[in-house]
Amino acid sequence: MRGLRLAWNPAAYAASFRRAVRVALAATAGFFFFRYGLDRPVAATYALFGAVALGGLARIPGTGRQRAAIVLRVLPVCWLLVAVGTYLSVRTWSAVLGMLVVGFALAFAAVGGPRPAGTAPGLQLLYILPSFPPYDPDSLGDRLIGTTAGPALLAAAEALLFAEPVPATYRERTSDALRTAARCARLLSQPPYTLTDADRAAAAEAGQALRSLNVPEAERPAGPGVHDRALAHTGLATRTLLSRLAQLPAPPREPEPEVIAVLRAVAELATATGACPRSGPSPVAPYEELVAAGARLSALSGGVPAGVSEGVSPSGASAASGSFAAARFPPAVLREHAAVLEIADASLAMGAAADRAVRGRHAVVEAPRGLFWYATVRAPALWWHRLRGHAGRRSVLFQNAVRIALALTAARLVAGLDTLPHGFWAMLATLTLTRTTMDDTWHTIRPALAGTLAGALVAGGVLTVVGTDTAVYAVLLPVWMLFVFTVGPVRGVGWAQGLFTVLVALVFAQLAPSTWRLAEVRMLDVLVGSAIGAVFGVLAWPRGAHDELRHAGAELLRRAAEIVVATTASLAGGGAVAAPSGAPAHRSLHHAVILAESAYAQFQSEPSRFGGTGRPATLPKVDWQATLIAGHHTLWGSERLLEPPHVELAPGVAESVGTLGERLAGRMLLVSAALDPGGDTPAAPVPLIDPAFTKAAAGPPGTPRLYYATVAWLESLANDLTRIAGGGPAAGAGEGASAGQTVTSSAGSRPQGGHRGAGGGRR
Repeated sequence: MRGLRLAWNPAAYAASFRRAVRVALAATAGFFFFRYGLDRPVAATYALFGAVALGGLARIPGTGRQRAAIVLRVLPVCWLLVAVGTYLSVRTWSAVLGMLVVGFALAFAAVGGPRPAGTAPGLQLLYILPSFPPYDPDSLGDRLIGTTAGPALLAAAEALLFAEPVPATYRERTSDALRTAARCARLLSQPPYTLTDADRAAAAEAGQALRSLNVPEAERPAGPGVHDRALAHTGLATRTLLSRLAQLPAPPREPEPEVIAVLRAVAELATATGACPRSGPSPVAPYEELVAAGARLSALSGGVPAGVSEGVSPSGASAASGSFAAARFPPAVLREHAAVLEIADASLAMGAAADRAVRGRHAVVEAPRGLFWYATVRAPALWWHRLRGHAGRRSVLFQNAVRIALALTAARLVAGLDTLPHGFWAMLATLTLTRTTMDDTWHTIRPALAGTLAGALVAGGVLTVVGTDTAVYAVLLPVWMLFVFTVGPVRGVGWAQGLFTVLVALVFAQLAPSTWRLAEVRMLDVLVGSAIGAVFGVLAWPRGAHDELRHAGAELLRRAAEIVVATTASLAGGGAVAAPSGAPAHRSLHHAVILAESAYAQFQSEPSRFGGTGRPATLPKVDWQATLIAGHHTLWGSERLLEPPHVELAPGVAESVGTLGERLAGRMLLVSAALDPGGDTPAAPVPLIDPAFTKAAAGPPGTPRLYYATVAWLESLANDLTRIAGGGPAAGAGEGASAGQTVTSSAGSRPQGGHRGAGGGRR
């Protein structure tokens, strides 16, 4: 019943029909013009398949105008693929080698975000098409003409037909969220100095609007360039700011004027930054005002002379503490000061990131270079960092690229050695039917073969009855193509393969005399292509993202435990052994976060996670979202606490910090061992807090604010561990792909990029 309801969903059919009209109009117009108008069958073939590749097989996200822009942008790539495929196809060995290299490169381009990932299958088809007979480099001119006409007609149809509502861009969503943050900060700066439940709900809703699950794919800042990285950084910092504002408890007494000044400066900076993504002015003045207000609060709370605090970021000033000043305030007030300065820190990261999201390398708001390392790096180097971050067997994007490249190469080798008739169809079957898990591949191949058999019977009957009367095929082609691209995407792969089998028969019957054996060849080719896809589905990472997600999550927590121990030991020693944010441990954790985010994003897209032969029917109760956030919390908090100037803690306080860090790291290692493939996830949640934390929360007289900031960081990590071990199925499988945002925003980044404002996105 569930499949029937989906099949007859009017909204799904309406969307599919609009897409089908665009593809059918572009494909048939180009085909008829060249085939019957100019009598150039080669150009006609490439015009039709060029439109089908980028309009039917590719899944380019966005509105019609956005898709049209992408189609036109990739036209030079299409020309290159057709030219290379034409010249390499003359020998089997060169065609096979070219398929391996090009197939991997196009599939691995998914590291660039949803748009390259969605375009890649269509580009694969355009390279496959010239790799088969006739091996005629002299026809390259006609091939390029058709390759130009088909996508150009498709772009025109996408831009002009069925205008779609334009969704809110990520910049607009960020501006709306910042208006909410400004309102919350203003409310916290005036009596009763707290937020109502409605205000907290509004802050949570604004933060949720920036999560990747709730952002259309085309609007996600997923690219490796400066603007996309900075915009993603802005969103992460904004979510952190909203989370920190909502969590700020009611003060034990009327806040000091310095606290109120910081909150008001946060509100002003959020307001000014909200206009920045809409090409407003850089928020230089509010940014500098918040820096000054934060320095004054640091001086008050930590006992740092005003002259020393000038020009020091709030997080840095928070590290400089004097016991004589700390003794003036009770622990509850010092904790409040630490929380307000964390709000200021997230606000500054947000303001600086927004300026770079709009102006790139020409941003005028000054910020720590380590935090925004990407702002001065050229685009090729940024792409290199992104590619290098995924160039390893533990990356699911690398695995997918290897799997599809090897499968296509094998299909090309079989077609070349056995002179498989219409071997192009075998490779097309391999491309469209191979999935990321063996379970998905098998459940895709079975209906595909059944559909292809049914389609072959229909096509054979049509070819037998109609014979060589091309006029009948010409009349049927546009109607059938409209039917194929309307019904196929809605009813599933079996219908799609069956309807497409009839479609290709209608096309090739107009190019050369055909008999019912054309349908027989089509069935044979799909069978060969399906078998190759199944073989490589078994040999190459058959369980998809499941094992890699568990391994990456375990590795992430192991690296996080190392950093927790190193950070607390450094703080206990007065910063004498502090490691910079670019230390090997930080780089290792950041790389683990990259791999875990990409594995989680793919895991969310694999329907067999609900059961099947590819993985356990009942998954461990793990909140993978909390696992990812634990990595961000670890990096963000460690870098913030280790910023100079450093302070020497009293012996008792230093011992407490070191002990707490070691205990928390031990818990991280226990959960890590349970997450590793083959481990048993703890049935009971990790306790949120233990007596050592409870006793430590008060602190001895004169304890500096740095201590309370450290305890707050460790408490947030303990909270993450509790959620990891206690997450239910909804947490493990139903979490929206926030990872999708973080994966695209941080994948391939250098270690210190984007984490100061990424720590509290979801607590």
